[in-house]
Amino acid sequence: MSEFLKIEDGKAYFITFTVINWLDIFLKEGYTNILIDSIKYCQQNKGLEVYAYCIMPSHVHMIAAAKDGSLGSILRDMKKHTSKQIVKAIEENNSDSKRELFLNQFYTAAKNSNRHKKHCFWQEANYPVELYSDKFIIQKETYIHMNPVKAGIVSKPEYYRLSSASDESPIKILPWK
Repeated sequence: MSEFLKIEDGKAYFITFTVINWLDIFLKEGYTNILIDSIKYCQQNKGLEVYAYCIMPSHVHMIAAAKDGSLGSILRDMKKHTSKQIVKAIEENNSDSKRELFLNQFYTAAKNSNRHKKHCFWQEANYPVELYSDKFIIQKETYIHMNPVKAGIVSKPEYYRLSSASDESPIKILPWK
């Protein structure tokens, strides 16, 4: 059974999606902006509700739900769109010193996949974990916000701009229900 089928409608989940081989794609602002714009689009047009998030260099953590419809469908579409757009941006960015490394990894991953023909950007699973109690929600939100601290990127969660812990968060965050 696919991860898509494990996400039930009407529930909130802690979700992680990761770039193939844990490549540090989101160190580049241009690639990160593609992801941020896609999340915003899904919030405005597809009913994505984000309660907490953190965009790390190689992966994304979120506490999310779908206002209407299927969270699994929203994530599938968002990952498909960002995959195409980010790979295209990397292909066009001749000044990126890691360009060839990234592209080789994406193309090689596609060769080893039954689902991808040209390139494979995201790992297939979202690792959804249903949020079942207030204590568990707080635990997951803390984990999300502490991720850049534990990685040594910042000394305090609120200093990491690509997180819901920051006052400068570029993504609209909803208060928990």
